[in-house]
Amino acid sequence: MCTIWDSAIQKPFLNGLPHEIEFELDGPSGHVVFSWRLTPDADAQGRVHTVLAVARDITERKQAEAALRESEARHRVLFESAGDAIMTLAPPSWRFASGNSAVISMFGARDEADFTSRAPWQYSPQMQPDGRPSSDKAREMIETALREGSHLFEWVHQRQNGETFPATVLLSRFELGGQTQLQANVRDITERKKAEEAMRLSANVFTHAREGITITDRNANILDVNAAFTDITGYSREEVLGKNPRILSSGKQDKAFYAAMWHDLQSKGHWFGEIWNRRKDGEVVAEMLTISAVRDERGDVQNYIALFSDITPIKQHQAQLEYIAHYDALTGLPNRLLLGDRLRQAMSQAPRRGQRLAVAYLDLDGFKAVNDSYGHEVGDQLLATLARRMTQVLRDGDTLGRLGGDEFVAVLVDLSDIDASIPILARLLEAAAQPFSVGDIVLNISASLGVTFYPQGEAVDADQLLRQADQAMYQAKQAGKNRYHAFDAEQDRHVRGRHESLEHIRQALAERQFVLYYQPKVNMRTGQLIGAEALIRWQHPQRGLLTPALFLPVVEDKPLAIDLGEWVIDAALTQIETWHADGLSIPVSVNVGAQQLQHPDFVPRLRTLLSRHPGVKPGELDLEVLETSALEDFAGVTQVMSACRELGVGFALDDFGTGYSSLTYLKQLPISLLKVDQSFVRDMLDDPDDLAILEGVLGLATAFRRQVIAEGVETLAHGQMLLRLGCEWAQGYAIARPMPAHDFLHWASAWDAPPAWKALQPISRDRLPALFSAVEHRAWVAAVVSYLSGKRDTTPERDDRQCRFGHWLDHGGRALLLGEGADHPVDMLHTEIHRLADELMALKHDGRADEVLSGISELHRLRDQLLEKLSELY
Repeated sequence: MCTIWDSAIQKPFLNGLPHEIEFELDGPSGHVVFSWRLTPDADAQGRVHTVLAVARDITERKQAEAALRESEARHRVLFESAGDAIMTLAPPSWRFASGNSAVISMFGARDEADFTSRAPWQYSPQMQPDGRPSSDKAREMIETALREGSHLFEWVHQRQNGETFPATVLLSRFELGGQTQLQANVRDITERKKAEEAMRLSANVFTHAREGITITDRNANILDVNAAFTDITGYSREEVLGKNPRILSSGKQDKAFYAAMWHDLQSKGHWFGEIWNRRKDGEVVAEMLTISAVRDERGDVQNYIALFSDITPIKQHQAQLEYIAHYDALTGLPNRLLLGDRLRQAMSQAPRRGQRLAVAYLDLDGFKAVNDSYGHEVGDQLLATLARRMTQVLRDGDTLGRLGGDEFVAVLVDLSDIDASIPILARLLEAAAQPFSVGDIVLNISASLGVTFYPQGEAVDADQLLRQADQAMYQAKQAGKNRYHAFDAEQDRHVRGRHESLEHIRQALAERQFVLYYQPKVNMRTGQLIGAEALIRWQHPQRGLLTPALFLPVVEDKPLAIDLGEWVIDAALTQIETWHADGLSIPVSVNVGAQQLQHPDFVPRLRTLLSRHPGVKPGELDLEVLETSALEDFAGVTQVMSACRELGVGFALDDFGTGYSSLTYLKQLPISLLKVDQSFVRDMLDDPDDLAILEGVLGLATAFRRQVIAEGVETLAHGQMLLRLGCEWAQGYAIARPMPAHDFLHWASAWDAPPAWKALQPISRDRLPALFSAVEHRAWVAAVVSYLSGKRDTTPERDDRQCRFGHWLDHGGRALLLGEGADHPVDMLHTEIHRLADELMALKHDGRADEVLSGISELHRLRDQLLEKLSELY
């Protein structure tokens, strides 16, 4: 106590002042703290006589104060280390009073003082996403928190650099020093918002996707499907939950197919392909299906997700294109293309089976007279009937095809010897010779048949067999018709050995008697000159200018054909450079035969020719090959084409639609242009069947994603029809005949597309029936005129509702014109034309020929009026 007195008390007592001091002592009950208040009693001279001492035990208070300091330190640590930004707001202005370190980083402030120095509105954009001013909405949030004690809401804040971000804010009311304050906990939810948006997007994709979506567990049990799944399969969501997707199986795929699918899923994590499934109603549909495995963080499969779309319409359209490409529209028999495929297959199988096959080429005797006398309708009926009869007399495995016109080919397989074909050939001739009746008309025709056999002593291909059978058929006609003749291979080899003609051609090549003529290729809609085709001519010293048909067959399959072909390419390249000097730069195409194309040195020789003409740019030389040439050695020709493309030389497929190629091969050939053969163009204006074939061929070209050009455009109307069908590129006499090179420049400078072509736009698919109906009506009027003129004995359909045009009117045409039941000039003109036709037929029946002939011009006038009105639709 003396020490305490000396050090702690003495000085205050000297001043006569009371003093309070704390003592910490270790007593029997532990550590205690006392507070002593000492009050001195001094006299007038300041001498202390007595001291009043009051002691209090303040141990509990000290312990409480220590706990408080410890709690404050702990909360301060939590306050500063919190991930959320925490700040306090003080009344009355509710400005920020403090903030933790997260506030500094979140709002981009330098320190706490910098943060609190700015007004709260500076940390929010002027407007919130709901369109309300931030100041008004903040006041409302504060009032709610003060009233309810706390308030949680979303807010868009703004950092000091102006960047905005979404956040959740928890405003909490608390008391401090008798004053109500607010604490704000702010959490940046930018990533959460992105995740929510991604989830919303995923949900929208799942709900609104046009593809069907199936989600399964790891055991392939369905967990969920979207609405498109129901639209495609017919099963509701409730019907398939928990089921296996095998409920959709059509049975068209075998176990190996599904085993391969699961192998890909397990090894690659995904599978993609086409599959046939069955709808709830039993209908089988084609689907394009993608299945992906979803794995967890350990790499184990968690789910499978399948996306699929209904490609049945595409498959149906593909089947239609395949049918058009492989079958004759009139008879339903295989056409050249399919017949060629089957013939090549039969040729590959015959040696393995130790059997022979026969190719029988059949041509009707007198068919042209039937068409001329009775009209094309009767001729078509005759051909269709004859096709059925001949098919019935063939064996299973044999193939009957129609090449066109009245020409048919039968491929007879599995013949033990040549004599085994004789009964079948006799049945074919007998079927053709049976009487044919249509109405009151009974027709008797016959057929001439040529036949050749395979294998032969020399190697031959399918084309040669067809040519041999064709030659034999001609000899059967020469021998009196209604018979068959077998091809004599020995005599044919002798005939083809025309050495004298070959020497004349070889001499003409050496003496530069060959020249090139050029036929322009144009865009009919724009008038643009897009190229020219180089066509060889022989300027014969005695016979004048000869076309290729008079000399090229002689060199076919001869080495001289390669020499002649190389001359054509070299001459075309020379002309391209000459035109460059005259300011004309266009691609020039050259025809290349199969023998030249398949020659082992074709690419090196072409490279040499190009090197001699450095002025020719890539893309200025195109080579045209026939379908048959391209497919005789498909792999080799494809390789040659690819090599030529690297040299800058393109390829066009000539006479498209007349060869034997398969769609699969055509799709794979590296060609850029398809040339539609003129046989499809020639009669399209008057024959609806030919028009349908042409439209199908154009659709086929579009399906291959190839540019297409039409050959044989000989009239303005042919060009108009092609343009309506969407074919803009063409060549033909309506544009220009082949001409010498020196005339080409003058023609090119003067050429322009006819106005009637420039104004036309492709017709929409829903208007195609109107276009076809116009052709059908023109054909019907022609048939009426043919009957009235005595060129046919049967009357065309007289009922204006039973003819093809009337059928079109009643099944959509009239509604397309002006609405169901509305009167339209086309409808009235159609009725008037039928009425006039009936009158003229009655006049013919009464023998009043002069009146009939005068009425035909009126019939034509009404027809032209109807077609003009109908053309408004397209």
